[in-house]
Amino acid sequence: MSEKNITAEQQRLNANALKEVPLEKWGPYLGERQWGTVREDYSSNGDAWNYFTHDQSRSRVYRWGEDGIAGICDMHQNLCFSVALWNGKDAILKERLFGLTNTEGNHGEDVKELYYYLDNTPTHSYMHYLYKYPQAAFPYEQLVQVNGSLPKTAPEFELLNTGLFNDNDYFDVNIRYAKNNSEDICIEITITNYSNNTSPIVVLPTLWFRNRWLFGDTDEKPILEKQSPLPTAGVVKATHERLGSYFLYHQLTAETLMTENETNTQKVFGYANTSPFVKDAFHDAIVYEQSDLQQLLQDKERGTKYSPVYRLNIPAGESQTVVLRLSKDALQQPFDAGFHTTFPERKKEADEFYGKLLSKNASTDDAIIQRQAFAGLLWSKQFYQYDIERWLNGDAHNIHPPEERKRGRNAGWEHLKIADVLSMPDKWEYPWFAAWDLCFHCIPMAMVDPVFAKNQLILLCREWYMSPTAQVPAYEWNFSDVNPPIQAWAALQVYRLEKEIHGTTDIAFLKRIFQKLMLNFTWWANREDANNNNVFTGGFLGLDNIGVIDRNSLPPGTFLEQVDATAWMGMYALNMMEMALEIAQTDITYEDVVTKFYEHFVLIAGSLNEALWDEDEQFFYDSLHTEKGSSIKLKVRSLVGLSVLFGAGIITNEALQKLPDFKKRMNYIKQYRLQNNLFLPSEQVSEKGDILLSLSHKERLAQLLGVMLDENEFLSPGGIRALSKYHQQHPFHLQFNHTDFSIGYVPGESDNGMFGGNSNWRGPVWMPLNFLLVQTLRQRHFFYGENLQLPYPAGSGNMASLQQIADGLAERIISIFQVNSNGMRPVNGDESWFYQRPENKDLILFYEYYHGDTARGVGASHQTGWSSLVAALLRNR
Repeated sequence: MSEKNITAEQQRLNANALKEVPLEKWGPYLGERQWGTVREDYSSNGDAWNYFTHDQSRSRVYRWGEDGIAGICDMHQNLCFSVALWNGKDAILKERLFGLTNTEGNHGEDVKELYYYLDNTPTHSYMHYLYKYPQAAFPYEQLVQVNGSLPKTAPEFELLNTGLFNDNDYFDVNIRYAKNNSEDICIEITITNYSNNTSPIVVLPTLWFRNRWLFGDTDEKPILEKQSPLPTAGVVKATHERLGSYFLYHQLTAETLMTENETNTQKVFGYANTSPFVKDAFHDAIVYEQSDLQQLLQDKERGTKYSPVYRLNIPAGESQTVVLRLSKDALQQPFDAGFHTTFPERKKEADEFYGKLLSKNASTDDAIIQRQAFAGLLWSKQFYQYDIERWLNGDAHNIHPPEERKRGRNAGWEHLKIADVLSMPDKWEYPWFAAWDLCFHCIPMAMVDPVFAKNQLILLCREWYMSPTAQVPAYEWNFSDVNPPIQAWAALQVYRLEKEIHGTTDIAFLKRIFQKLMLNFTWWANREDANNNNVFTGGFLGLDNIGVIDRNSLPPGTFLEQVDATAWMGMYALNMMEMALEIAQTDITYEDVVTKFYEHFVLIAGSLNEALWDEDEQFFYDSLHTEKGSSIKLKVRSLVGLSVLFGAGIITNEALQKLPDFKKRMNYIKQYRLQNNLFLPSEQVSEKGDILLSLSHKERLAQLLGVMLDENEFLSPGGIRALSKYHQQHPFHLQFNHTDFSIGYVPGESDNGMFGGNSNWRGPVWMPLNFLLVQTLRQRHFFYGENLQLPYPAGSGNMASLQQIADGLAERIISIFQVNSNGMRPVNGDESWFYQRPENKDLILFYEYYHGDTARGVGASHQTGWSSLVAALLRNR
């Protein structure tokens, strides 16, 4: 690509790629929920939600991070900025997003706010966030009480169900950031009043230092100091021993407040404060109008938390704007003409950057969907710090955890010492990394920032993440749990996308991550194949309640041979083989490991097909082995059985000819297995001599797809269901260990409390596995072409190739977010009335999963981590 064709944003990305850590110094790295996390839990019983509550969050200093609304911070989270609001009626300032804990709602933890990630670029040169703030008192108690009273069979009671937005009595708070350079950030807060009356609102843009001095992490306490005001701006200087100095310039106002980021011990712990300058002092000064305190905060010249205060009265239908600037430079005219042109300039550059990623067939609506999917993915980058050793043992002169902690959650992970910016599944509901979620995030991330995507995959395998035994940490609530081992698949996807979109072939990346994954593969083979028969266990595997019983909690002497665990391992072996095959084209020393993983794949594929295929029902089922030596087939038709479809890969004839020893060994294995009537997972299909390796033969592929494409089973309006609709009328029952277990089709919210009850794999559509299905269908069409056609949908008589089926499935997934013929987006479900208003028609939320019958969004409402995969589907239309 010629230099003149490189967009301005791509030039910034190219510069970042040369850094040791390919990251902007400032970005949306501030969390949206730090309270209720395991990191902040120092209880004896591991009850994180109730140890550090939302009510305490405004008053109590955090140990491991900070949170706020539409916030930014530096890459080490020393200095933070976010927006606080007050509508004149709430009992507290709106400093952070509110939601229910895991025990308060009928469907687990759930954010109860309306906010949207509208735009973001990979270098965060331009960012746009929208928060919708009701003008009536925020219904904290109503949301808790109503949700707590509802049965599991009822949907969640959301903010829009309270009626506060029925008459448009709310504000749109648009927060935009535009960078002049990496350390000069223009900030614009525009509030629009949609009610029919002039309405007051108080805006408190807030700058503060994360409190690290309390825990002995700094030599010198940082300081914010008021400076002499300029003709057009108030000024505060921020000085930090590691970060250096910055200036916050803000639109002139007569009222500014300064306090300290220190715990209000009186409120939280019941003993007197040593100073009135505590973390929540702004609440008392503004909400309770404590004039003496307000004057103290106004007069205070130095501190660690600062807000200029803007008391606005906004006429009906009108908007008012507050401007600020955070800069490394000492400026005399911070809000000159250049300040105001920065926003349209960066917006134009963002348009140019994203315009190159749209398919030629994309509509205006498609562009909106893709852009907001990328925005959510990029807004969900968060600074994440967690030092398990210090967390278990406590901090000198401060936090002293109970002894029970050393035998509880995450004990044994003392090596884990993280302080990185990571891609989060969701910055409120899942404000911590999850191993397999992050792998899916890296696919759309590679489209816009492949260097960061590669960095994320490498991080998970670094020595301060991966255990000494080579286990990849799963997620914060239990690092010892196991997620599907898809790191090798993700690495290959990122490698290929970078090559295809950006023209870069990074063999060094493949080599680096391959070495780490070799160790992890061995961990899996040793730990999860207890019977040494290449049929794997694994338990939870991220699929929550998809099993008829809790797959993580089987009685002693009982074990479950899992289709999905075995299929994931087959896929893992195949991906490792493909990776080694690619590397071996330029480094012949990798030829032996090509052979190693080919043999692994053959053995796993053979065991899977021999042990877990049900010939009568033409489906793969788990097998439960009891302590008495008997086995029970768990005939549940779910994604567990369909996961076999993911295991497919290619050996090109061109690559094969460069590896004669591997070719010789592969031919030997093939002949041996044919002579001994053993399953052989390979077919030479293409005219060029390319070989398709697959966990399922063509015949079984067709049989599985026949079930998957049946609208009475798996095929839904929004994609493939996690559990067949067959089980709606035919629940599966299991009598085991003197208990009756059952599983039935549940298309929406979970109807049981397994794994907290906040997600459901018993019927809804899940984006990541649907993405894998689309991908594998397209891959197999490359070999079978028009020679393999199936009815799509099943029973329709409409014959389609695998490519046409893949395209049709992709369109169903994309249609979840598109405006349909009724003028509604299926994702919005019963809330469509709100999103048909002119100001809301282009707002899109990306959920954790989607209703199996209607495609309504369910679960976490901002999980643009893996739901941003829709951006990749849109590119391939």
